[in-house]
Amino acid sequence: MELGSLAAVGNRRQAGVMPFANLKVPADTLTAKSKKQLQDAVTDAFVAVYGERARANTLVVLEEVTGDGWSLGGNILNAEVLGRS
Repeated sequence: MELGSLAAVGNRRQAGVMPFANLKVPADTLTAKSKKQLQDAVTDAFVAVYGERARANTLVVLEEVTGDGWSLGGNILNAEVLGRS
């Protein structure tokens, strides 16, 4: 993100609501299309709560956790185990 973009985000934040979601997913388990669908769904959820005014100010960060950074019940979750959506 460029410095000018950060300033624009700051200005929007001062103007009202700026919902923020930080989503962490296992690396290489989502296609670009799936990532976009997930980001859009989260934005839509914030809009459902805060109203349409929140759409332009909603920041969704999707982080991919690499390697063996995920486990559930002691089992490592990665692309091999989960597949790709």
